[in-house]
Amino acid sequence: MSTTNRSHTNSLPFLLMGIPGLEALHVWISIPFCFTYIMTLLGNSMVLLTVRLDKSLHEPMYYFISMLAVIDLTFSTAVVPKMLGVFWLDSREIGFEACFIQMFFIHTFTAVESGVLLAMSFDRYVAICNPLRYNTILTSSRTIQIGLLSLARGAGVMTPLMYLLTSLPYCKTRVVPHSYCEHMAVVELACADPSVSDLYSLIVATLLVGADSVFITFSYGMILRSVMRLPSQEARLKALRTCGSHVAIILLFYIGGLLSMYLQMFSFGLAPHVQVLVADFYLTVPPMLNPIIYGIKVKQIQEGIFKLLRQLAGLSISPAD
Repeated sequence: MSTTNRSHTNSLPFLLMGIPGLEALHVWISIPFCFTYIMTLLGNSMVLLTVRLDKSLHEPMYYFISMLAVIDLTFSTAVVPKMLGVFWLDSREIGFEACFIQMFFIHTFTAVESGVLLAMSFDRYVAICNPLRYNTILTSSRTIQIGLLSLARGAGVMTPLMYLLTSLPYCKTRVVPHSYCEHMAVVELACADPSVSDLYSLIVATLLVGADSVFITFSYGMILRSVMRLPSQEARLKALRTCGSHVAIILLFYIGGLLSMYLQMFSFGLAPHVQVLVADFYLTVPPMLNPIIYGIKVKQIQEGIFKLLRQLAGLSISPAD
């Protein structure tokens, strides 16, 4: 295909189908997604405000929680408004550039979240296994540097992928059987061999997820070993409760991601709408659950949220015992 034709073809928009086979139910299907998005906005904004206004929470662990909240807000906002536009207004068209920008945000902030979860596991490792050096190792400036490094890593590895994908010529059949620009669904529309971009994405995903998950597992293995050596059962339970919220978020992120990825790669005989719904829920449910899990599991966050609510509402609200 000539450069001129490729340029013309790649200027055409894509059309998002939404949930294939369930188009008549789009309005009803939109209800849980709208609810999760509203809860995501409220929950993560509340966490950010709590950490920002409560000076006792100006510590590395809570900075990392704030980073996770920013990631969740960005992640959801990159996907859900357009998804709801498809469901409510039948606004299926998405520009070529807009499609790949959305894909870039999804991939980049997935990688950033993996990096932040790794940093959080290191934070807990130092706090529990080497508490005397915690304030020396994890200063506020170093915490911010870790966050920026995670962002740079995510954007750095995803930029070449976007270049490879946008360089491919795409056929005039621009119907994407998804409610957002899902990577594999878009690549299937390419008129040329996408093996280079496929190989690159496989290598990046394997290295990022593989390396991060190995270091996270190692960190929590060392934490568990140290916790089991504590003389007091109360101290052991306190340490395990502190790490419990982190482990829950990690399992939700990695297990949900692997399930979604494998269902996109191998259908396992499932109907297309099931695959799409799983992918949609993976992008929308964890960002809603993360602040809820932290609000329940992390006592300081819970107390900070109730304190903020008292200030905002001017009412006496006490946290549950």
